[in-house]
Amino acid sequence: MKAGPRIQPISGTYPEFTWTAIVVGWSIGAVLTISVAYASLMLGFSIEGSELAAILGWGVLRGALRRTSIVENNINQTLASSVNGASAGIMFSLPALLILSKQEQFTDLANFNQPLIILAAILGCVVGLGFVIPLRKQMIDFDRLPYPGGIAVATILKSPGAGVRKAQWLLGGVALAVVCQLSVLIATGSEHFDWHAGEKLGLPAMLNITFYVSIMTIGVGYLSGKGGFWFGAGGFLCYFVLSPLLSAFAQPEVAKLASEPDSIRVALYRPTGIGMLIGAALGGMIGALPMILAAVAALKSSSQRIGGEVARQDELPLGLLVAAIVVCSLFLVGLSWFVGDGQLSVARSALLALLGVGWICVATIIVAECVGRTNWSPLSGMTLIAITLLIFAMKASTDDLTTIRVAMVIGVAICLAIAQASDIMLDLKSGYLIGAIPRRQQIAQLMGVWLGPILVVWLMMLLHTTSKDGGMGSPSLPAPQATALATTIQSILSGDAPVFRYTAGAGLGLLLALSGLGGIGVLVGLGFYMPFGIVLTYTLGNILRILSDRFLGKQIGFAIGVPLAAGLIVGEALVGVGSAMWQIFSR
Repeated sequence: MKAGPRIQPISGTYPEFTWTAIVVGWSIGAVLTISVAYASLMLGFSIEGSELAAILGWGVLRGALRRTSIVENNINQTLASSVNGASAGIMFSLPALLILSKQEQFTDLANFNQPLIILAAILGCVVGLGFVIPLRKQMIDFDRLPYPGGIAVATILKSPGAGVRKAQWLLGGVALAVVCQLSVLIATGSEHFDWHAGEKLGLPAMLNITFYVSIMTIGVGYLSGKGGFWFGAGGFLCYFVLSPLLSAFAQPEVAKLASEPDSIRVALYRPTGIGMLIGAALGGMIGALPMILAAVAALKSSSQRIGGEVARQDELPLGLLVAAIVVCSLFLVGLSWFVGDGQLSVARSALLALLGVGWICVATIIVAECVGRTNWSPLSGMTLIAITLLIFAMKASTDDLTTIRVAMVIGVAICLAIAQASDIMLDLKSGYLIGAIPRRQQIAQLMGVWLGPILVVWLMMLLHTTSKDGGMGSPSLPAPQATALATTIQSILSGDAPVFRYTAGAGLGLLLALSGLGGIGVLVGLGFYMPFGIVLTYTLGNILRILSDRFLGKQIGFAIGVPLAAGLIVGEALVGVGSAMWQIFSR
């Protein structure tokens, strides 16, 4: 065997919180954030960034910089995933403003104050971390919640040699995706290309056998594996079961729609899917009730046991966290009053901000418990409910534009707070397993919260302004979660939405969410909502993962398949962003 370059031994203090880890964390976090935000926008669900950050961290720290400290890489992945926390948080909420702005009465929403939104997002991150950090000792040290994602990251951190090899496979995936996506761009002139396989094979049009040509989507499906089955099941239920039944037994006008996949999706499947997303969010809240009660008990126990000198050395001071929450809350009051544009008094702005901060407190506790037990976060549902409450609280006293603006400012803060709460608890679990110092991880998390909102808001506007088919909510940028949010807002304000379809979908989503399978309602609802081409391509990834695990073994899947699939996501996202930037500079 050929000997590799000699690794320099560590001397002196074992490095953990270093400038190298911080700079590498910011850099990796920036790449991950752009990639995951792009995927979240296209597919409607996010990808955990901690594992990818740990893999890339070993590639950079050990492979390039010849550093061997596990806890230093843990700081890197904590900071990088903190940056990435903004990707889903913003892409699930803020594009709703741009989607609503396509309607004549809401045109002014497109001109939202970007620095102000970024500030609100950062404030939300700090408030969320302020509420969730005191729970670490109770939920991780005492209750020993499993946090499956944190265990996976700790496994990577403990196997540095394997981490380097995974980084190589990840970079190979990036290169493959870049070649594939550039080929699509050159051949078709567009990043969005559908291959109508059913038409080529002479199959009935109602089956809608069309593949979205995207290697990133295959990669996401591979990462989801069997867990993504229900997303595909929603799409197959629409076009392989419901469409044939409607074609055979429904009224003539509906039967005709069944033979036109695009028409029946817009008229029936998409509103039903939106209703399912809303119902699943409510069901997730009800289903999480035992965890909510457990979280409240954990909070009570934490307050009784957090004292002591050791705790003070392990954690950020409780007084500092409380002060941060108070200061950020005051800023949120100021933002609400400013965005209210004279229609909101200071007292009313304070009440709205208090409602938002109170919701953050409840939501972060719930999410910490949910992620700890199931690795599933009800992020979009909690945000949807919060914005709905805010709109109802303001609807009678402000005009529609002001109501939406204020609700979205506070809503973005809530969404980011929940995302950060989920992320840091996973990271603290991995740190607990490898012997890291929680206080340093908590500082690293706070050092990453400013960068993500800047990157994601910039990316969102870049993609929206360079889109050739209408920007957010269009076929090339579907933004399904934000579209569901925009539809809900419009329904509340106008009351002219297809309520019976939303209601029927909400009932289905509620039942699925209460079935005991975490997230099934959201996944099936997305399957109804999304174009079937994306669902089919995603399903290819699911099948590849199942075949890989069956015939090559799960170990090969984790060692090669997972980093390769992650590289496909990063590569295609980078080409998509690069293409948008090229359009800007070439004008």
